[in-house]
Amino acid sequence: MMYDPTEHRIRSFVTRAGRLSLAQRRALEQLGPQFLLPFAKTPLDFARIFGRCAPTILEIGFGMGDTTSHIAKSMPETDFIGVEVHTPGVGSLLKQIGEQDLTNLRLIQHDAVEVLTQMIAPSTLAGVHVFFPDPWHKARHNKRRLLQAPFVKLLAQRLAPGAYLHCATDWQEYAQQMLEVLGAESALQNTADGYAPQPDYRPLTKFENRGLRLGHGVWDLVFVKKS
Repeated sequence: MMYDPTEHRIRSFVTRAGRLSLAQRRALEQLGPQFLLPFAKTPLDFARIFGRCAPTILEIGFGMGDTTSHIAKSMPETDFIGVEVHTPGVGSLLKQIGEQDLTNLRLIQHDAVEVLTQMIAPSTLAGVHVFFPDPWHKARHNKRRLLQAPFVKLLAQRLAPGAYLHCATDWQEYAQQMLEVLGAESALQNTADGYAPQPDYRPLTKFENRGLRLGHGVWDLVFVKKS
């Protein structure tokens, strides 16, 4: 029987209501119809969505969207799809899309596992970004972590040969688990001997800068799908 990651699983997130600012609410109303893709149980046609054929990168859990908008603006030749469940974050990134005229970015407000399973065809992504997922640092909550073997296998199936998976975390124990799980996936190959140098395209966040000043570590992992 084929594994279905959406069946009987423990979710890696808790839905928080959050307060919408007036600007976020306005962005949802005005820009949502154009840039927010509805969840559907059919694979996306990237060329139709963006009006061109270009490499497409998926970001899972973009938070308030600052990193996502920075990367999309710096890589206009690449298309991006951001997935996030929290409404204020979606509103925040829609606002940035409008302010920066980011025509190469679309958003989906839905559970990433279901998006990957239903909306992304196998071997179609040029890359996947998973930056600072919830570490669920209490031992009894570790099972809620997003990056576990079944999900990594699903990610690998959606990557095109030679495409990359870039993860980052500031929680060392989670970084170690990521390294073990990614390293155990036979379809992926590590680009470094362990953790990778921070790629130039990933900017330092305010939170990350504050942590680095306090002596906290940040770990990047970059794997590629074997051809």
